[in-house]
Amino acid sequence: MPPDPEGRAMPSPIDTILIGALLLALVTVESGGWFLTRVSRGLAPANALQQSFFRAGHAHAGVLIVLSVAILAVLSSAALEGGWLWVARLGVPIAAILMPAGFFLSVLGRDPARPSRAILLLWIGAGSLTIGLVTAGIGLIAGGVQAL
Repeated sequence: MPPDPEGRAMPSPIDTILIGALLLALVTVESGGWFLTRVSRGLAPANALQQSFFRAGHAHAGVLIVLSVAILAVLSSAALEGGWLWVARLGVPIAAILMPAGFFLSVLGRDPARPSRAILLLWIGAGSLTIGLVTAGIGLIAGGVQAL
């Protein structure tokens, strides 16, 4: 993608589309916040484990979506191509899906005493987050060094 008139790298069309989709996905986080207000007022039954996992899932969803947007906005400056670019592009957004899913799905049911095996989604998401962050970070540092 060519730079803008002031010489700044602009997000690619793919990254722009992903940013738009992620911003729309924040509406689901907003509805999750409404659900949490129902839980906190006792209008949606949840035990202490569920309450803490619901809060963690909600927080991770919002933070990781916003982090994804920030990464995509600067990724055109990274020295990454092909598969590495896709890892940097999708690692954090995939984590934004898997980690909250692990929190929410692992405590479904009436009064669970501990998380179910669905908690594995949390750890797969954490791996995706780490790989995406490391790839994007190294690519951006390399891109910055190349631009010096």
